[in-house]
Amino acid sequence: MVAQMVPVLAPTQPVGHCFDKLIKDDAICIFEETGELIGCEQIMAERAITPELGEEIMKSVEKAEQYYTKMGYGSFAPGNAEGGLSTQEEKSMGAYAKSGSSKIHGLIKPGDIPRQGGLYLMDVVPDGDPMFGFPNIVDSAEIVEMIASGSHLILFTTGRGSVVGSAISPVIKVCANPETYENLSDDMDINAGKVINGEATVQQVGDEIYKLVVKVAQGQQSKSEVLGHQEFVLTYKKFEAIGPSCLPTVR
Repeated sequence: MVAQMVPVLAPTQPVGHCFDKLIKDDAICIFEETGELIGCEQIMAERAITPELGEEIMKSVEKAEQYYTKMGYGSFAPGNAEGGLSTQEEKSMGAYAKSGSSKIHGLIKPGDIPRQGGLYLMDVVPDGDPMFGFPNIVDSAEIVEMIASGSHLILFTTGRGSVVGSAISPVIKVCANPETYENLSDDMDINAGKVINGEATVQQVGDEIYKLVVKVAQGQQSKSEVLGHQEFVLTYKKFEAIGPSCLPTVR
C-alpha cells in the first residue's frame, strides 16, 4: 500500500487564521518568503486558483532552492537553532502555516501591487545568479518590500523578540514565545505564547490579531509606533517583470 500525503488546510497558526478572516473581508494579504518555503511548493501550488499560477509558484520556490544551493547554505540562521528549530523543513512548515488556508490568488515580487482582494505569495529571491548573499539581510528589508507592494500594515511574527518597526507602515508584532513576550511586553503587541501555555486556542489568538489589525487600521498605534521605531533598509535586487500567469484575473 502506498501512503499519500494530504495537505492540512485548517489554519495551524494564529496569523494564518487572521489572514483567512481578512480575506473573507476582501482584504489583500501577502505572505513571504520563497526561500523559507522550500519543500512546501507542492502544497502551495495545489492552493493556487489556476494551474498556471501553481506552476509559477513551483518555479519560484525552485529558483530559491537553486539560489541557496549556489550560495552553499540555506535560509537557516544560528538564531533559528537557538530558538528551538531543528531543521530547514521545520522552519518551512512554520512559514507555510502563517499563510492560513485560503486559496492563493497570485505570485508577486517586491514592488508589484495586487489589484484585487485575496492571498498573495511574495517572491523575494532575486532573479539571476546570487550577488550579495542572503536575499534579505535583516528583517527590516522584508518589511520595506511588503510596503513597496502596497502593505498598509505589517504583521511580524517573532519568537526571539526582533525589535523592528517602520517609518512608513505600522508594524504589529506577534510573539510566539511566552518568555520573550514577558521580557519584551512593551515592544510586543500580541502574546501568541498563550497557545503554548494552553491559555488560548489558535483561533482565539487569531481573532485577537484580527481585532487589533482593525483597531490599528482605524488609527490606534502599535507598540513599535508608540516606541518610535523607524527602521528602514532597502537592499539591491533585480527582478524580471511578473507575467500574466502570476496575477490571474479569475477569482
